[in-house]
Amino acid sequence: MANQIYSTVPRSSWNKRVNPDLDIERKNKSFNVERLTNILDGGAEFTQKRRQVESIVHSDPVFNLKNNYFMSQNQRYEAAIQKSIQYRKLMMQRGWKEDGIEKKYIYRALGGDTAFNIHSVFKQALNSLGSDEQIEKWTPLIDSFQIIVTYAQTELGHGTYLQGLETTATYDASTQEFVLNTPTLSATKWWPGDLGRTATHALILANLYSSGRCHGMHGFILPIRSLQDHSPLPGITVGDIGPKMNFEQTDNGFLQLDHIRIPRENMLNRFSQVLPDGTYVKQGTPQSNYLTMIVLRVQLLASEFIPALVKACIIATRYSVVRHQSKIKPSEPEAKILDYQTQQQKLFPQLATAYAFHFIDEIVIEFFKKSYQEIINGNITNLPELHALSAGMKAMMSDHCILGAELCRRACGGHGYSLLSGLPSLVTKVTASCTYEGENTVLYLQTARFLLKNFLQVQSSQSTPTLPQSIQYLASAGSGRCPAQRTSDFLSPQLYTEAFAHVAARLIRNSAQKLHNLTSSGIDQYVAWNQTAILHLQAAKAHCYHFTVKTFVESLKKLEKEPEIYQVIKRLCDLYALHGLLSNLGDFLYDGYMSRAQVELATEAYFSLLSLIRKDAILLTDAFDFSDESLNSALGCYDGNVYERLFEWAQLSPTNTEGNPAYEKYLRPFLKNNRSKL
Repeated sequence: MANQIYSTVPRSSWNKRVNPDLDIERKNKSFNVERLTNILDGGAEFTQKRRQVESIVHSDPVFNLKNNYFMSQNQRYEAAIQKSIQYRKLMMQRGWKEDGIEKKYIYRALGGDTAFNIHSVFKQALNSLGSDEQIEKWTPLIDSFQIIVTYAQTELGHGTYLQGLETTATYDASTQEFVLNTPTLSATKWWPGDLGRTATHALILANLYSSGRCHGMHGFILPIRSLQDHSPLPGITVGDIGPKMNFEQTDNGFLQLDHIRIPRENMLNRFSQVLPDGTYVKQGTPQSNYLTMIVLRVQLLASEFIPALVKACIIATRYSVVRHQSKIKPSEPEAKILDYQTQQQKLFPQLATAYAFHFIDEIVIEFFKKSYQEIINGNITNLPELHALSAGMKAMMSDHCILGAELCRRACGGHGYSLLSGLPSLVTKVTASCTYEGENTVLYLQTARFLLKNFLQVQSSQSTPTLPQSIQYLASAGSGRCPAQRTSDFLSPQLYTEAFAHVAARLIRNSAQKLHNLTSSGIDQYVAWNQTAILHLQAAKAHCYHFTVKTFVESLKKLEKEPEIYQVIKRLCDLYALHGLLSNLGDFLYDGYMSRAQVELATEAYFSLLSLIRKDAILLTDAFDFSDESLNSALGCYDGNVYERLFEWAQLSPTNTEGNPAYEKYLRPFLKNNRSKL
């Protein structure tokens, strides 16, 4: 019904003009927006290719996202399956490869509103953990969609703590098979996407038992549904887990296994294997089995976390120049709400964060690509740093994107509460990111273990040790004082980078000392860790913020040959750093690193940046170049016709055309009864 309603609504004349408030913002350009878009895309050729792909996608009515806000869970799921099959056909017709950049652009254009996403995760796991023979066997089946595979790791009773997984894979040497079993209710696989109704196979993460010993978590490929009629295979109990805050298009499912047998060859065995007689052979470190998690965390930064914050910034900033509310001066008309300093303080730090994360993601991916291939080839030198970096960045970016998207939603007032604004969906979708692929507090603590281990190495070494690049500041950060004497000093990247290095190093040193004091007093090391965990958490967060500031500054240097763009991006870099500093003042004042007078200078510098960024705010959001179709927001469209679009989209609601059954059932007799008493 909703599809039919939308197709009959005529295009209104307001769509042909741009709201004058937005038009004015775009006329006074202080930099070349198209050039910044090219930089964000990695080059003009990538911008051209992305727009070409998006144009093809948005020209096909199958990919229309408008009706999502009026669909049930089942309708969203069915529409996502239709879209995914349609874009697979499109890729085949166009000769676009499964691992090509076009697929990435399709995903961006559709805002991830697709199916088979965990099928792609399985391929990553196969490439990371499977042998060359297994990759050769399974890849053609995956790429041609002869099978659809999900990645079943999380259980009803265990998530981030992978060592606690209860699902077992017990090797039977007499038949050369693994017997997979979920022995308890809490061992039920719970949450995997594509599992509830779609997948034919699953990669099961289970604890391996062979020759009477447990060898830890390993991956096993298991058929779960018939390839003839899609019914569950014998011993398989599978279904959908029900409604969620978001991801209605994804059939997150549950899976129970009753002693299911699979061939020995179905265990992914790049780093370890079980021989026919049951002998367990380790070919890498146990940590290698977690490589898939690292791959996923790195990919999620660009595919899920950052786009949510970017879109929220675009929507809220555009709306804030169209919406007029109250008066700054009694004699003047109602002001654009973006002209209020309080609105700028809500939105501009989020915009700065979006740009910071974009550039940081590029650096993380570069390090990941270099390290990944080395790990696959057996060189695990960079594995500890890559694990710590991916865990910390996943935790930090998802935390900040959740908070940033929600701040943008609130900044839009009442209309931000409407699904039609696009903001609630962004908030609820990115909210899941603080849990999946590792709960954030746990991930921060994993980063903290890496930090403390290396800090202790620095402390015990007679000479300056060679530290991983992301923590080299631990060898040089001292106990000096902030040298700032003027407001402009706080706009020095070197000054605020050193300030964050100082705080991170101090918090790491403090957490290490507290831990040492407890263990020295006779407290068990594990108990001592738990009793100092909050300190370790604070240290890890400070380290992550230092890394983002330092990386943003390094990315900024690459723009020095483009002075206009350099200037506007530097303001965002300055704001990102000062926002972090002023939001965590206690850390900078604690040991006297900064004085009260310096706080005043930093605050003055911060306020000055808000007014400077104000004039470029719309241009900076335009540069991300998200199409109206991808934003799917009545508040955030490029033309700024907010009220007209809100009113038109509201007419699409089925409740406006399907009558009111509650009137006949309840309201009519209720009203009639009350009137008869008058």
